[in-house]
Amino acid sequence: MASQKPAILPGIALFSGLDASEISSITQLLIERRYAAGEMLFWEGEPCAGMFLIVKGTVKIFKTSQSGRELVIGLESAPSSVAELPLFDGGPYPASARALVDVVTYFVNKEDFYRVCRTHPDITLKILAKVGARLRHLVAAIESITFGSVTGRLARLLLDMSQEAGRDEFPLPITHQELASRLGTVREVVSRNLMRFRADGLVRLEDHQLAILDRAGLEREAAAEL
Repeated sequence: MASQKPAILPGIALFSGLDASEISSITQLLIERRYAAGEMLFWEGEPCAGMFLIVKGTVKIFKTSQSGRELVIGLESAPSSVAELPLFDGGPYPASARALVDVVTYFVNKEDFYRVCRTHPDITLKILAKVGARLRHLVAAIESITFGSVTGRLARLLLDMSQEAGRDEFPLPITHQELASRLGTVREVVSRNLMRFRADGLVRLEDHQLAILDRAGLEREAAAEL
């Protein structure tokens, strides 16, 4: 996979604004790491050793309460990056990351990354622009959780998953319980809303394979209480 490294990087949003020489500098830092389904990439609160580029598979980002309850912050599927934020503030990992399926990553050591940024200062500005876009997405997610109904949030999540997959039919990468954790609700509410979406002809769900049948209708559900 080493020969594929330069080709993979521009497809990751964090590096999409870099030129060829900057891509080359980052490519030299990449260390391949593989994780089996269920294996942890890192735990919340651990010192940040570096960031991970997801080149195959899907990773679940989550926080855990003192009672042990998980809140899913998001899913990152290849090609994407995780743990870039603590690179810039120097703090520990703010959440945990677990492989949902077998995952291939490229790890970027924090100190090596700093060294490249000192040599190529434009890299820092370009990457911070991408980090800013991710923070805006997080603010939108908080707004949805705060002001939107569970029904609307679920509809928006399904639409986002469809966009990430690039098609109207795609496998659901997480269980109903994990959907509930991500939406800040309980599994029964998620299952009930999915059943209603099916009954209304908005989606088809069979064997963890979901198809959006009425995109306009699902978009109305997503916008209903925002």
